[in-house]
Order: sequence, then structure tokens, then C-alpha cells
Amino acid sequence: MGRDQAVGALLIVVAVVVIIAYGWLVFLTPYSQLVIEITAFLAVAVIFGILGWVGYTLATTPPPKPIEEIEREVKQALEDIEKQMGQQGEQK
Repeated sequence: MGRDQAVGALLIVVAVVVIIAYGWLVFLTPYSQLVIEITAFLAVAVIFGILGWVGYTLATTPPPKPIEEIEREVKQALEDIEKQMGQQGEQK
């Protein structure tokens, strides 16, 4: 069994154990209300944490250069390369 397959099998076992434990906590213990409240809080916190991270990334990332500016830079770079190639050809 390869390493990836072993990790996959371990993840399946962990998932089944967590599902069974969660089901037991919610349906068969007096702590069900607390477990549901914690689960709901964590779900909302994760969703809005991701939303906040996306907002932060959008707010702090500079906008991309306009296509026209990129085209000018590429054209200038090609002209520079052609000049260098011409100079090298003249030197030979």
C-alpha cells in the first residue's frame, strides 16, 4: 500500500469515527444542546472567517496593470532584444 493510499484510508477511518462520535454526542448524551451550539458557532465562524479573508485579500491586493501597458512593455522589451541581436550581429 502506497503512502497516499495509507493516508486516504486513515482519513476514511477518522471521518467515520468522528461521525459516530458526533452522532452519539448529539443524540445520546445530555450535552446535545451544547454540542449543537458549538457546531453552529464554528460553522458560522469558519464561513465568515473565509469571507473576511477574501475581503482582506481584495482590499490589500493592488489592481492589475492595464493590458495596454503590458503590451507597451512587451513591445519595448522585444525592440531592446532586436537591438541587442543587431549589435551582436554587427560585432561578428
